[in-house]
Amino acid sequence: MLQTLMVKLGPSPEQHKMLCETMKRFNEACNHIAETVFALHSANKVEIHKTVYYPVRDQFGLSSQLTIRAISKVCETYKRDKSIKPEFRLDGAIVYDQRILSWKGLEKVSLITLQGRQTIPVKLGEYQKARLDRIRGQADLILVNGIFYLCAIVEVDEETPYDPKGTLGVDLGIKYLAVDSDGEAHSSELISQTRERLDSLKARLQSKGTKSAKRHLKKLSGRTARFSKDVNHCISKKLVAKAKDTLRSIALEDLQGIRDRVTVRKAQRRSLHTWNFGLLRMFVDYKAKIAGVPVIFVDPRNTSRTCPSCGYVSKANQPTRDEFRCESCGFAGPADYIAAINIAFRAEVNQPIVSEHSILQGQASPF
Repeated sequence: MLQTLMVKLGPSPEQHKMLCETMKRFNEACNHIAETVFALHSANKVEIHKTVYYPVRDQFGLSSQLTIRAISKVCETYKRDKSIKPEFRLDGAIVYDQRILSWKGLEKVSLITLQGRQTIPVKLGEYQKARLDRIRGQADLILVNGIFYLCAIVEVDEETPYDPKGTLGVDLGIKYLAVDSDGEAHSSELISQTRERLDSLKARLQSKGTKSAKRHLKKLSGRTARFSKDVNHCISKKLVAKAKDTLRSIALEDLQGIRDRVTVRKAQRRSLHTWNFGLLRMFVDYKAKIAGVPVIFVDPRNTSRTCPSCGYVSKANQPTRDEFRCESCGFAGPADYIAAINIAFRAEVNQPIVSEHSILQGQASPF
């Protein structure tokens, strides 16, 4: 498996200025190349190279390999949507390959700039040090809040998937980010409280409009997203570890397109559209592959309305968001926990989609 490793650079003030100038010139060249690409309606790198290589080198002063990287970046961007002309921010990423980037052990990296090669210190944590020898291919130089990072691609070994002895069902939600079929719930309360607190603070700072308020706003940028990402990392790590320790597979709901299918009250729209279920699913998926844990995706329809005891399906089985009570046999429990059990059951027996008021004939109960 390939993963992205973020490596922080520690350039001197002079080197920082050189990198900024190189980044600006590189992206100016990309915008110039984009004019030609869009005019020719071609993403053929060989043909574009013949047309723009020497003019770009003369006009922007880029090295040979930086010019080739700029052509490649524009062509790859244009391939994604040929109906519009690509546009690049002047602080957009520079693509470095092995010809213009070399690692000097664990302490420094050599990068090409407009002024030639510069050897720049890197700041590595234990996590990065343990993976630096696995770097493969090119790396992107990015600028985030005035700090330069190299986004390097590293190769991570995957364990061979084992033959599971059961399934850990996981119900994804807004109030509880994840509830598994063992009954363990992971609340979203901390994320919600953090978002509300920061949004309130941002609103007060925006109303002030002073220079210090704007500086404070800049510091707050992305804090909620980073906190949410950390929480989802922790949850996914626990789920994968639990499944691996018990030799079970993980069953998740396939929630793609759910925002288009679901209708909610106006007061709940913000919660629905800030619900980042895709991030948790991605984390579980890639961590499970590394650990060799099989992951199964099932249809989410009626998982919280189906009785795991008798198989009766009805909207009336869920009188409230948190409560489940079967209208047929009286089986009751927390709705999210019931949904997780049904997800695990559906994954194990490859259960077809059931409609309301139907009975699952000939299928064993998970209890």
